Amino acid sequence: MPTAIISDVHANASALRTVLADIAGRGISRIVCLGDTVGYGPDPLECVDLVREKCAWALMGNHDYSVLYEPTNFNPTAEAAAFWTRAQFDLEPDATKRAERYDFLNHLKLRVVECIGESGAMPLPAGGTDGLIPLLAVHGSPRKPINEYIFAEDATNAPDKLAGLFDRVERICVVGHTHVPGVFTDEPDFYPPNELGDNGYRFTQGEKAIINVGSVGQPRDGDPRASYAILHPTHVEFVRVPYDITLTAKKMEAIAELRGYLVDRLFAGK
Repeated sequence: MPTAIISDVHANASALRTVLADIAGRGISRIVCLGDTVGYGPDPLECVDLVREKCAWALMGNHDYSVLYEPTNFNPTAEAAAFWTRAQFDLEPDATKRAERYDFLNHLKLRVVECIGESGAMPLPAGGTDGLIPLLAVHGSPRKPINEYIFAEDATNAPDKLAGLFDRVERICVVGHTHVPGVFTDEPDFYPPNELGDNGYRFTQGEKAIINVGSVGQPRDGDPRASYAILHPTHVEFVRVPYDITLTAKKMEAIAELRGYLVDRLFAGK
């Protein structure tokens, strides 16, 4: 059974519900989340509740971290959105729900190590990992799991950076954070999904890969459709799903801390 990998929901419930419906329609029952469930969008509580319910596990992203602690190194727009998001958690009148949501954020993982076998991604088996492909999951990078960006242009402009990252990857790593889907290989090189074809990226013996699954709630590759990936036993498939952007935009326009640029970028996919 393949595993659906989502990331960077960014409090966009319209996009998340559409992606979850698409995953269910494919008969996939295991979902994992690479972080940034909240931030920027108008539906942080609903998205946290959905990820808690639907995902086998979830990681800590920099926006999740900002709700618990401080929005470190955020620009003014992102910082304002982070403080608004925290206020929504605090304003929850049901003390039990408020505690459960904070507990969820507080127990988000920094990294998860699994493996890929005939059943797709799965927890490490007690009997050893012979014949299985090692899998590392982080939000940002293998070196700094919460907040280091791996940009597409790093394959050309920063090969030493990529070499250092791949030193920390045994075989396959999945990430989010930049909101741009694609595959880095240890050549080094970067391949956007449209260069990989319908079958996506196939695991190749002797080749390491860092796979960015893109963003559910705020894509930044010029395509406004929600992005996620499906991890099969032999390859990773990239999926794009259109959702009701206008519904999310109307909610954001009604919130002073979220309107303007944060709304416009949803329609542009930037």
